[in-house]
Amino acid sequence: MGKRIAIATITHGALFSILSAVAIAQTAPPEILRISPTSGPEGSRVQITGKNLQEPSAVFFGSTNSAFTLVSSEELIALIPNKSVTATVTVVTARGRASSPFAFVVSNDPRVPDEVSYKAGYVNPVRPPRDFKSALLWGIAIADTRVPAYEFATVEIAWMQLSCRIDGRRVILNDDSGNVRGGLYRRIPWFGTDQHDPMPVTHAEIVRDRVLDPVLPPSGSSHSDHAVVLHVGQRPDRVWHFWSASPRAALPSGNLEGCIVKARVKISNGALLQMGMDYWRSPTIAYGPDGNNHEAGASNWYFPSPQWQEATFTDIGGPQF
Repeated sequence: MGKRIAIATITHGALFSILSAVAIAQTAPPEILRISPTSGPEGSRVQITGKNLQEPSAVFFGSTNSAFTLVSSEELIALIPNKSVTATVTVVTARGRASSPFAFVVSNDPRVPDEVSYKAGYVNPVRPPRDFKSALLWGIAIADTRVPAYEFATVEIAWMQLSCRIDGRRVILNDDSGNVRGGLYRRIPWFGTDQHDPMPVTHAEIVRDRVLDPVLPPSGSSHSDHAVVLHVGQRPDRVWHFWSASPRAALPSGNLEGCIVKARVKISNGALLQMGMDYWRSPTIAYGPDGNNHEAGASNWYFPSPQWQEATFTDIGGPQF
């Protein structure tokens, strides 16, 4: 009998210790022990390791809110948000806040000028509102004034296409060749105003080479053998912002999984290009201050090459953790 009482006493004591530890864990403030990696570009995936990280309500890089996912009470995965700067990482829970012991260093591609807002590709972690029933692809082309002879920089656009995946099937919404729409917008500060000048374009015949131009559609297809030429070096003080020449398209009914933007482009020395897309409430609603367009995200920047390139962006799958 004595041995049984002793065993019961030890068992109750152990149980009390366990319950006490659980209670402390449930009320203890969060703590960040390390982050990995410690530097990277916008859109990077960062592992946050610590204690009492369960039930997080927010993760901040500096003052910028980040998309994140909880792995365990000791680990979070977060994405470096767009327009971030070097700053500490903060996790917010119901039991308090915890900041990293040192700052995460945002190190974007040095080939992208400092004034550019979207220095790296990203996907908006916030899905478009349910009443948004339209989509529009867009592109941005600029001159890099740090490059010698940038005055002659050009971007040629042979073809642009927007397709979306609805209920598992691919639906093409826009398919344009040899034509774009757009305007010249303020560059410093980046898109500092919605006012813009008409975007001048010229056209050039595409000289095909099976080796040098593997991404161009085959000659004689439904796509044009001509390209739009943006002489970005002639207006280096502006953002050359363009979009599809065909009308903004309506999304078919069904479950929207996301969309894909493709553009076949040739980028000369001294020029850069980025592709992206927005969701809109309808095919006809005008741009305005009421937030009628919802940015899906943007691609990484594309850089000069003597060959034609396929510049792409997709938000299918959303942020990848």
